[in-house]
Amino acid sequence: MNLGFGEVAIILIVALLLFGPSKLPQLGKAAGQTLHEFKRGMKGVMEEEESAKEKKNSSN
Repeated sequence: MNLGFGEVAIILIVALLLFGPSKLPQLGKAAGQTLHEFKRGMKGVMEEEESAKEKKNSSN
């Protein structure tokens, strides 16, 4: 899902209207932390899957 400049601008304008300028930095920080945690969780899942494949291949 790739967002272009227009889509990002619309999202930011809507967020600004809904939450106001004082809340945007907090929302951005929370979104960044959420994305970071999601990536870390996915990395853990991928590493577990790889180790399970290696164990399966070594037992054959």
